[in-house]
Amino acid sequence: MLSVNNIEVIYDHVILVLKGVSLLVPEGRIVALLGGNGAGKTTTLKAISNLLRSERGEVTKGSVEYHGDRIDQLSPSDLVKRGVVQVMEGRHCFEHLTVEENLLTGAFTRSGARAEIASDLEKVYAYFPRLKERRRSLAGYTSGGEQQMTAIGRALMARPRTILLDEPSMGLAPQVVEEIFGIVQDLNSRERVSFLLAEQNTMVALRYANYGYILENGRIVMEGEAEGLRTNEDVKEFYLGLSSSGRKSFREAKHYRRRKRWLA
Repeated sequence: MLSVNNIEVIYDHVILVLKGVSLLVPEGRIVALLGGNGAGKTTTLKAISNLLRSERGEVTKGSVEYHGDRIDQLSPSDLVKRGVVQVMEGRHCFEHLTVEENLLTGAFTRSGARAEIASDLEKVYAYFPRLKERRRSLAGYTSGGEQQMTAIGRALMARPRTILLDEPSMGLAPQVVEEIFGIVQDLNSRERVSFLLAEQNTMVALRYANYGYILENGRIVMEGEAEGLRTNEDVKEFYLGLSSSGRKSFREAKHYRRRKRWLA
């Protein structure tokens, strides 16, 4: 459904950030885009959602296609109307609006009847019951987990077919992370919403994803079915400092990082 074809991204006309990145998000699947801080995950999502221009970035090579049509020249709002919505890293709620007002902003690009929007709002509350309890609270005074739920719920109000979800676990307690990933899995199975999930928490992401790509220094260095990546010794050692002989020290992990060559 979503195809990224050998794209390169440059910032300020000189800084090469992505180098020949290609990936696929099949319909109705959860695809994880993994890698450390600065690997290029957020840039990849913004290249798809056409938000790079606001940061003086541009796709200089390759293409992005959605259902066979090129979308890399569309405006972000036109892309939302086509069913592709990005949930930004760091949640980015409107702090001075209530939770419910935040959710309703997600329906801004829709032309549906008021009753239709109200029905979708109730559906969001069914997935996020905590938001219904806090619907009259200012978003800026809710917890980090509630703000992340608000951001995802706001995206759902646009009736997307594909959600680009950037670092949903950032700054959240482990039990909240599990709750949010469980809801993502429910949305995928019940509503058939596809997800491209950028995440540093490799093991959690791979438990819920169907397929994964690993980014390193702006390149895809490994890909495969999620279960295969989760049990891969290189992935475990490189990202968790774990190997078949047990946990490595930080110094050994740094040495491994210098020694390992992902690319031929």
